[in-house]
Amino acid sequence: MQGQLNAVTSKLNDMNAAQAQAQAQAQTQAASANQPDKKTGASAAHSSGARRTTGTADKRYKALQSQLAEQQKQLKDTQDLVAKNRADLEGNISSTRDELNGSIAKTHEELVVLEKRGERSYTEFDLMKAKQFQRVGPITLSLRKADTKHKNYDIEMIVDDNQMGKKKVNLYEPIWIHTENESQPVQIVVNRIEKNLIHGYVSAPKYKPSELATSGSASTLTPVAAHVAASGDGSQAQPGSNQQPQQ
Repeated sequence: MQGQLNAVTSKLNDMNAAQAQAQAQAQTQAASANQPDKKTGASAAHSSGARRTTGTADKRYKALQSQLAEQQKQLKDTQDLVAKNRADLEGNISSTRDELNGSIAKTHEELVVLEKRGERSYTEFDLMKAKQFQRVGPITLSLRKADTKHKNYDIEMIVDDNQMGKKKVNLYEPIWIHTENESQPVQIVVNRIEKNLIHGYVSAPKYKPSELATSGSASTLTPVAAHVAASGDGSQAQPGSNQQPQQ
């Protein structure tokens, strides 16, 4: 799709150049045809020849006008094709981004549907404009600006004891943050912007890496005593364990 768009754009540039050249040529010939004969005492034969030359120039000018109109039509068709290809390309990119980033809930009802999937946990929030920070799920947020006209906002975040900011974040635009304790990135989505207030949600992985590892090996877990016996060291208990040493 990108290759097709580049090819059509190149064709469009060539047609623009040809159109400009044709316009310049037509203007030059029209100016030459309309120039009055400043010489006095010219013969009738010379005047007749001048009229014939003017007539020929008019025909060529009309032919150039017709050619120019055709090129303009082709240019319009090419522009439409470029716009369509660009829209298709942007749509494909947007679709791919959505597939990679996951679904976005624009309403509370859509958020409930996402929660029912059971893949991630979701925490809704209402954040007022303030310098203070508010804890939402695994991160801490502070709204610094809410632009209702342009539907964007500025926000400060504290993640893993580090403060960072994002400016001019658009409505429904997801913010992805990687934290130390999460196996997948945390997602922030704002689906409503009001005066000095934003409403949205924080999406985080439902299970931590340690929990996933435990869950994946639950079917093969072995009692602690078996681990001790297998290690060949029955004289001491595991650190922090209340079990007595094996006899």
